[in-house]
Amino acid sequence: MARRRLLKKRAIRVTQSAQHPLFLFALTGEELLGVAEISRVSRGDNGRLIGYQRGAVRQHISDIVQYLDSDEVIFPNSLILAIDSSVKFTKTRGPQIGDGYASAGTLTIPMPSNGQTKPAWIVDGQQRAIAISKSRRRDFLVPVNAFVADELALQRDQFVRVNNTKPLPRGLLTELLPEVTTPLPARLSARQIPSRLCDVLNQDEQSPFYRLIRRPSTPPGQRRAAVVTDTSVVKMLASSMNSASGCLFPYRNVASGETDFDAVWAVLITFWGAVRDTFPRAWGKAPSKSRLMHGVGIQAMGRLMDRVMGPVNPHSRGARRYVARELSTIKPHCRWLSGRWDGLDGRRWNDLQNVSGDIRLLSNFLIRCYLDEVLS
Repeated sequence: MARRRLLKKRAIRVTQSAQHPLFLFALTGEELLGVAEISRVSRGDNGRLIGYQRGAVRQHISDIVQYLDSDEVIFPNSLILAIDSSVKFTKTRGPQIGDGYASAGTLTIPMPSNGQTKPAWIVDGQQRAIAISKSRRRDFLVPVNAFVADELALQRDQFVRVNNTKPLPRGLLTELLPEVTTPLPARLSARQIPSRLCDVLNQDEQSPFYRLIRRPSTPPGQRRAAVVTDTSVVKMLASSMNSASGCLFPYRNVASGETDFDAVWAVLITFWGAVRDTFPRAWGKAPSKSRLMHGVGIQAMGRLMDRVMGPVNPHSRGARRYVARELSTIKPHCRWLSGRWDGLDGRRWNDLQNVSGDIRLLSNFLIRCYLDEVLS
């Protein structure tokens, strides 16, 4: 078996974690793409999430290439890599840096050949890495921060944290959150459970949303059938779980952080199964053809769910039939596919948009129609 070529780079090792040391060094664009992979977000055959990076943004890459090919270039932003334990560090003899938490030395990186797995993954800076590889300055040195992490979970954890304050696509962030196991900031932690439920709704064959939810990892061949955006579903779930008036709120123990997932699942399957049965012609169509599958419809029906499901025992045998009867009271007033909404100043069925004003307008209308029928 041929020996792997070794790339040696002068580096500084910074000890933040004994298990995961941090290395500071520099690579050319050509070296960077030679040792590092971009871990694209996707789903394996078993439905498990793999990878964590969004797709390449062409315009952003083009802008960086144009800058790199200009006359005066300063490129101080470092890339962040996760490197596996095959990368070795040899400390230089003699006096060390600072107070002992940093050491100078040589980083030895095995270069892959003949389809071998690369020893590093880009956690932050994939657009810059691609741009550097496309520029004329293939020997241009860029600063790199690298930490040792063989585990995908740690790489994904760092990716979410690094991009927490950046304009990361909301769909990608919410899809990654359930896979992060370390403590997160409160703002992100509150979105973990709704995103996990969104995953299950999309992957469980008993779910009325089975393979209807579009996530960043949805394969190209399934994207046409995945008509509901994950952000709409996550927002609907989060609203019900975090509001005291939400029907899912009682199943959360705010003090301990525990959630009765069995009960929450039963509520969702019962209500949304009844929605699908009540509006079969509107269910599963593209949002441009059915406002029920549109963000405005999903969130408005979610608020109606909070009203309908409050007194319902989702585990009872007749729960689905009961909810279907309740939903039948609003069916004559709905214009999901065509016509005009009589109670909304005659607005056309497809004039309603996924904005807060229209969501509130449609929610109030549906709840009013439901309460008028129930109380009459």
